[in-house]
Amino acid sequence: MSTLAFRSANASDVQHLAEMNARLIRDEGHRNPMTPEELQARMGDWLETRYEAVLFECRQEKVGYALYVRDDDSVRLRQFYVEPEHRRQGVGRAAIQWLKQNSWEDASNIRLDVLTGNQDGISFWRSLGFQDYCLAMELQVRITKEPIPQ
Repeated sequence: MSTLAFRSANASDVQHLAEMNARLIRDEGHRNPMTPEELQARMGDWLETRYEAVLFECRQEKVGYALYVRDDDSVRLRQFYVEPEHRRQGVGRAAIQWLKQNSWEDASNIRLDVLTGNQDGISFWRSLGFQDYCLAMELQVRITKEPIPQ
């Protein structure tokens, strides 16, 4: 792996971040139905309000990103993505180490969500020392437009 560079994302990066977000949604098997345009608008809004993003680059090529928000003394990692051709080469591990030392140095803890079907993601986070904290559950209920019997 060549030397990685890290930089804060800005408004000019929103389209590329949204494109990587679409690939993240696909790769982790998320049900998010947003269009590329909706993802781009959401990303732009997040960066303008309370979220921060860091891009990972190798030879000036964007190879991944982290999107996070600070809450008091903790960090919530909302999205973390490494392009498939750069996975299993230490990029993700190096990115988390860099973030801990340069962006999250004052955080008492870092929280993230991983879909239960994303076994590669679960293994990756556990290999970095993350531990199970809670299990969110849901019940999908189909809402019908049939009239309620009286």
